[in-house]
Amino acid sequence: MDINTLRSIVTVISLLVFLGIVVWAWSRRNRERFDEAARLPFQDE
Repeated sequence: MDINTLRSIVTVISLLVFLGIVVWAWSRRNRERFDEAARLPFQDE
């Protein structure tokens, strides 16, 4: 296996992981949880 082949594989895997994180962060089922977390600094003790 050539070093450039290994670099290409790592690049493709990194891109897929990044796209997976983006899809997870923008999914509708996580919206309520993220909105609640965004309001935490504004809640009174």
